[in-house]
Amino acid sequence: MTIKDIAEILKQNNNFEILTHNYPDGDCLGSGFGLCLALRQIGKNANVITTDLPKSFDYITEKVANQSFEPAYIVSVDVADEKLLGKNEEKYKGRIDLCIDHHASNTIEAKYRYVDPESAAAGEIIYEVIKELGAEITVDIANCLYTAVSTDTGCFRYANTTSRTLRIASDLLDLGCDSAYINKVMFETKSKRRIELERDILDKMIFCADDKCAIIYTTCEMVEGMGDDETEGIASIPRQIEGVKLGITIREKQGGEYKVSARTTEDVDACAFCAQFGGGGHVAAAGCTIKGTLEGTIAKLKEAAEKTL
Repeated sequence: MTIKDIAEILKQNNNFEILTHNYPDGDCLGSGFGLCLALRQIGKNANVITTDLPKSFDYITEKVANQSFEPAYIVSVDVADEKLLGKNEEKYKGRIDLCIDHHASNTIEAKYRYVDPESAAAGEIIYEVIKELGAEITVDIANCLYTAVSTDTGCFRYANTTSRTLRIASDLLDLGCDSAYINKVMFETKSKRRIELERDILDKMIFCADDKCAIIYTTCEMVEGMGDDETEGIASIPRQIEGVKLGITIREKQGGEYKVSARTTEDVDACAFCAQFGGGGHVAAAGCTIKGTLEGTIAKLKEAAEKTL
């Protein structure tokens, strides 16, 4: 498929539901809400379907009130696997009409698929789609798309940042996006609880594989009363340590489930590492889910890290 093909499909259909993944981040929300606003602008009905919205993204979500209509066309953005739909999986499993993503590990079997691993963020693809639709990139849409591309590149610091990424960001600045506000909210502002959590995380950090791997974790008790926006970004902590090639973050979820995020340097494949546990993602950033106990999860990851490194 091409960007033009996607635009034609969107023009020919209506009453869209746009799916985002569970534990939503800046890319899936920015892409989803940006596309939603663009579709409404060209006369379409569209809603974004998501779960557990972090309050830090209110500047995006509060501009898009839900419309009332009978859904007819399902689009997923930045969703690599139907399992990542979380509590929406059962309702939408096997029903996705158009999948738009940038994860090479994408396994969604939609009627139409556009997966571009060369894009640093799904937001880059949505930017091109909106332009092809002929919609105006308003300030609200620009804020959505800037959030998407900036968060998935670590404010343009990660290796996935390309000249295309920077050109898109530059265009969004010209179109009026509030980059200073977004950068402050996404990358600088931390609550007192967050600082205390980071101290606790660092106290409990585990090293293995000759200190080439650092593992951190949060339990439900450690983050009790905290929103997802307050814990966003902790996965970057282990990789900041000199000599660490594989940084692993474990987050305890309800029901004996542990969400694992892996961040790596250029000579370690995070996607291949997480694939051992049924996960996937990108070369430098990937994730998976392991069921069991915290101790068992740590043991499995340490063993895999030793073999990998």
